[in-house]
Amino acid sequence: MKILFISHSYPPLIGGIENQNYNLAKTLGEKEQIKIIANGKGKFWLPFFIPWTFLRAFFLLTTYDACLLGSGVLSPLGAALSFFHTKKKFFCVIHGLDITYSNQKGLLPSIYKKINIPSLKKMRKLFAVGNATIDEAANAGISREKCVFIPNGVEPDELKEEHTRKELSLLYGKNVSDKKVILRLGRFVPHKGTHWFIENVMPKLSEDIVMIAAGNRVRSSTAGDQDNFLDCEQAIIDNHLQDRVRLLPSLSRQDVKILLNTVDIVVSPNIRISGSMEGFGINVIEAGVCERVVLASDLEGLSDAIHNGKNGILVESGNAEQWIKKIEAIISNGDSFIEAFGKKIGTYVRENFTWNKIGEKYLKEMRR
Repeated sequence: MKILFISHSYPPLIGGIENQNYNLAKTLGEKEQIKIIANGKGKFWLPFFIPWTFLRAFFLLTTYDACLLGSGVLSPLGAALSFFHTKKKFFCVIHGLDITYSNQKGLLPSIYKKINIPSLKKMRKLFAVGNATIDEAANAGISREKCVFIPNGVEPDELKEEHTRKELSLLYGKNVSDKKVILRLGRFVPHKGTHWFIENVMPKLSEDIVMIAAGNRVRSSTAGDQDNFLDCEQAIIDNHLQDRVRLLPSLSRQDVKILLNTVDIVVSPNIRISGSMEGFGINVIEAGVCERVVLASDLEGLSDAIHNGKNGILVESGNAEQWIKKIEAIISNGDSFIEAFGKKIGTYVRENFTWNKIGEKYLKEMRR
């Protein structure tokens, strides 16, 4: 099978969709013949990338069997190409925001709803990264039969490395060798729950527990989720947590690997925000393959990513008391428990979420 893969957001850009598209394309390329057309220059380049890609894809598809789009943003491109290439099969990966963005207020979401949602309906199959995304797609009028859930994956050899607490201390800015360190990895946007966690959970935890929140900030001009980095900063000040919480925006991939391989607990305390959602939550799988103890909200795509008790623990979203009890219980069980549970999580993730296994699921559906 010859596959034309098109991505609107691709490395060297950093982010969840970028990593997902890169690893998916890489994995498929190891199994089938694949041609990649990708935008690695950012959203400002999209007005130039889309028409240029249409022209390239229009001619390339004469010799390819299928076209796979990396996100719902490109669904109008796929719909236009399918009009001319009626015998080719068009597929699209859909993430949470690919659907929920149409529910937001404003001119752009209104245009998106009128153009992108109907375009998604014209695809042969939609690969949803979470069951919650399928629910949102159904609410938007897309047939459930057109959707199939395929989780995101990880590449263990790319993430699991040996690093020291000294390296962690350098990133934190002071010695944390005698502390328990919690990591929240993800963009600084409301539904990720970083602000909520700083404000409602951290003040009630022991002084020996510190936190790092690392991830990208969202530009004010970017469509979709809004940046709340400043809200997180204010929550630190209001709760006198300057010595216990660090915000580290725009870290390098190597620094992220240091964090993932040295902290004690990784949290994804997502909360429900209208017009947005967590499609899957790849960071909890990345943390798992690095043998970290993971706690995540039992919400949206995180409920698919975490199999409770096997590769992490699900906690009721927005229930600060439950979050506090779970964290305290893990820490009170001691370092040996944290290490043993982390190894158990790592084994489970390697058995169920490697990109090699996920790639086969994509190909199985496309071959049909």
